[in-house]
Amino acid sequence: MKPMLPSLTFDLPIRPDWVYEIKYDGFRAILDWTSNGIELTSRNGKTLLPQFPEIKEFLLKYEEQFKPFLPLRLDGELVSLENMYKANFSAIQVRGRLKSEKKINDQAKIFPCRLMVFDLLLLNSKPFTIQPFEKRKEELRKLFLSIGFDLDSDPYNEQLLQFVNAHEDFSELWEKIILYDGEGIIAKYKKSQWEEGKRSLQWLKYKNWKYVSCFITSYDKTNGYFNVGVYKDKKVYSVGQVLFGFKPEEKNALQQTIKQNMIREDAQSMYVEPAICLEVKYLELYESQLREPHFDRFRFEIEPSSCTYERFIFAQKNLPADLEITHPDKPLWEKLEIQKADYILYLREISPYMLPFLKNRLLTVIRYPHGMFGEAFYQKNCPEYAPKFVKTFSSEGIDYILCNDLKTLVWLGNQLAIEFHIPFQTINSRGPSEIVFDLDPPSKDYFHLAIKAALFIKEVLDQLNLIGFIKTSGNKGLQIYLPLPENTYSYEDTRLFTSFIADYLISKDPDSFTIERMKKNRGNRLYVDYVQHSEGKTIVAPYSMRGNEHAGVATPLYWDEVDENLQLISFNMENALKRIREQGDPFNDYFRTKLLQPFGPVLDILKKGIAKKG
Repeated sequence: MKPMLPSLTFDLPIRPDWVYEIKYDGFRAILDWTSNGIELTSRNGKTLLPQFPEIKEFLLKYEEQFKPFLPLRLDGELVSLENMYKANFSAIQVRGRLKSEKKINDQAKIFPCRLMVFDLLLLNSKPFTIQPFEKRKEELRKLFLSIGFDLDSDPYNEQLLQFVNAHEDFSELWEKIILYDGEGIIAKYKKSQWEEGKRSLQWLKYKNWKYVSCFITSYDKTNGYFNVGVYKDKKVYSVGQVLFGFKPEEKNALQQTIKQNMIREDAQSMYVEPAICLEVKYLELYESQLREPHFDRFRFEIEPSSCTYERFIFAQKNLPADLEITHPDKPLWEKLEIQKADYILYLREISPYMLPFLKNRLLTVIRYPHGMFGEAFYQKNCPEYAPKFVKTFSSEGIDYILCNDLKTLVWLGNQLAIEFHIPFQTINSRGPSEIVFDLDPPSKDYFHLAIKAALFIKEVLDQLNLIGFIKTSGNKGLQIYLPLPENTYSYEDTRLFTSFIADYLISKDPDSFTIERMKKNRGNRLYVDYVQHSEGKTIVAPYSMRGNEHAGVATPLYWDEVDENLQLISFNMENALKRIREQGDPFNDYFRTKLLQPFGPVLDILKKGIAKKG
């Protein structure tokens, strides 16, 4: 059957009695499960299961749970899920073109795709298409709960059938779409029926367009497209072609202008020198071409020389449009090819994973105004020249920056704030939000001591059923986090535990660990600084870069990575993003763990032990 389709809108679809879903970019697919088996069909009527066998394999694991609900028909989008709000279009295109059965099966195991289900059309032989959307959605939610499936989308969840939630608040969802660089939103009227094969005005798609300033290079006489480009290394670089979005009079005037000013012509095209600048909106760069380009406006006020590849890449990453990035080609590291533009783009890409740890925390940054070529300085006070969107919070006479959003993060990056240091609590917390052990060896040559300490601590955590997360410091050590429920414990409480761990490490290996505060008395032992975890102290934030020679990143790790083969030098700017794309975020469950952390019983035991000694 042909699916119901949404209509494209360029106007904000905020209306009463409408709800909003994440628009995932993949293959529209209808799942049928009957007594004859499972079928997954594309919008063009083609079967998808030979290319995506993992979906059927996953469903058959739950055959008994699904039996009471068959025959069943679900409407959804088959995707390669990159994060909760975005699917990787190019990845699923590659999967869809594979011919080798072995390659298909290998990819299905390594990078399984997911069916994001947003509608219920048939349940236990009962048709639901004439039911209002809100009713269909509720029955779909009940189905997922009956099977025992989670309701939250998650690229790291092994559940390959995932539920697409309907949100009441457009603005709140749109903020997430922008942050995670999603494709857009589908707005749906709550009372809408499912209409087969119809492009409906009761479903609207509102896309997360990106904008690029470019110039026309030629006009294709065979299809009416205008080819556009930018300058890269002073040469014209093609970024694709655009046809849609022009008014008839604009298109006619443009054709005439090109005809009058062409420098040469062949059977297919008329060519012009870069002169006519325009702004094009598009979804993403796919195979070096703009995807879904639409003309937005002419840019008569700019010169072609300002249409550059560097600015195009910034537009591709959807940086805040009204935030100027100064000196993007400024080199930051002496021995590494990292320019300021690279660093800004790193912050943009890492922002969904880093911002939750910065939110509502009094921020201290280390700024490197000349990169690694000059002096650095600490900055706590928000400078007077900070733009109005930068939020602050006053504490003990200092006007701290609160880095709660992408715009503030990018602005700080443009100020060349390289290191982000945060306290162990938020501005709303009474007491610590987590316990952190900073395992800092005397030098990088003694990194093995940090590994040894981390593994000893992990043994204790496992025995006490405590949940710990580990990351590199970005320099020469490791840091272990225990998330805690908010407003529950004091620093005096957590000191009992950090002191206990310090004593335990020394009892295990006094030749490797010490609590001696005088450096000259430590020798080559790792200093266990249990006093550091206290109010007002700070620690480098997860995914923050460091101002060292290898451009280190404070990188979250999986515990099974922590062994004698761990090498700090490999945790840098480039690899931090690569790790997330290939392995996911090891701190993905960090905040959900706060409510599960069984720290109370452990604290009670420690307090009883102290009372007995007393």
